[in-house]
Amino acid sequence: MLTCQQLVELITDYVEGALDEQRHADVVRHLSECDDCLRYVAQLQQTERVLASIQAPTLSSDDRAALIAAYRDWCARQG
Repeated sequence: MLTCQQLVELITDYVEGALDEQRHADVVRHLSECDDCLRYVAQLQQTERVLASIQAPTLSSDDRAALIAAYRDWCARQG
């Protein structure tokens, strides 16, 4: 049986459907016995749905250029 920590390490692949059959079955088995992890997966899936529904703001070319310049200036000060 997977531990909760092992499940957390696999959860992104599980949600994206990228696990092989055995690992997928291991995750499903763990979720059937662990309410905390089941709640965690539900929260992750809800967050994913909400984020997918948000439209990214559009930037004017001037605003984009200003942000890039500010980032480059910040990077130069860090080095």
